[in-house]
Amino acid sequence: MATLLLRLVGPMQSWGTTSRFDQRDTGKEPSKSGVSGLLAAALGIDRGNWADLEPLTHLAMAVRHDRPGLPKHDYQTVGCARQDTIIRADGSQAKDGGVVSTRHYLADAAFLVGLESPDVDLLERLHGALQDPVWLLALGRKSYLPAEPLWLPDSQNPIQGAPLRQVMEHQPWLATRRMQEQAPVKLLMSMESSDSSGAMRMDQPISSFAERRFGARFVHSEWIPFSGGVADVPA
Repeated sequence: MATLLLRLVGPMQSWGTTSRFDQRDTGKEPSKSGVSGLLAAALGIDRGNWADLEPLTHLAMAVRHDRPGLPKHDYQTVGCARQDTIIRADGSQAKDGGVVSTRHYLADAAFLVGLESPDVDLLERLHGALQDPVWLLALGRKSYLPAEPLWLPDSQNPIQGAPLRQVMEHQPWLATRRMQEQAPVKLLMSMESSDSSGAMRMDQPISSFAERRFGARFVHSEWIPFSGGVADVPA
C-alpha cells in the first residue's frame, strides 16, 4: 500500500453533504465526495464521466484535524430586489419575492488528508494533477480558494510507501508560525473503517457527479499522539 498526502488550508472551507438551496451545511472535516471532486477537477474529469471517476472513489481516506477551524455562517439573499427575477428549477420565471440563504462554513481550518491505494501510478498521477490542475480547485465551494497549494512539496514526502494510518500518525503538524509555540499534545484523526464500525457518512460517490447519488461509508475517529514535527504553513 502507498499513501498520498494533501493539505487543505484556507480562510473558508465548506464540506456539506445534506445541503438544500436555502440551507447549505458543512461537516467538521472534508467529505469523501468533496475530496473526490477536487481530484476529478485536477484531472479534468467531466461531471458525467463515471468511468474515470470511479477509481478515485475506491481510495481509502483519512483526515487529520491539524487546525479544526471555527464554525461560521453567512446570511445571503437571492432575488430580493424589487426588479429581480428568480429562475425556477423548471425554467419558469418568478417575481414573487426573494430567497434567504444561510451558508455554513469552517473559518481558518487546516486538514491533512491521506489517500491510500495499492496503485502507486494513480497516486503519482493525482499528485502531478494537483500541481497543474485542469480546472480551478476550491475547498468545497467555488469562492473558497485554498491559501496553500493542495500538494505537498517533495521535502514533506507527499507519496509514501506505507499504510494510511502509519503515515498520518507520523506526518508533521500543519501550523502557522504564530502557532508553532502552541503545539498540541494530540490530534483528532478520522479514518475510513474497513467494516461497518464507526459513524456512518453518506458521502461515498456511487455514480457520476451529474447524477448526484451517494452511498454510505463508515468513519472511525480517535485522538492520536502528536509526533512533534512541524510543517510550516505561512497562511
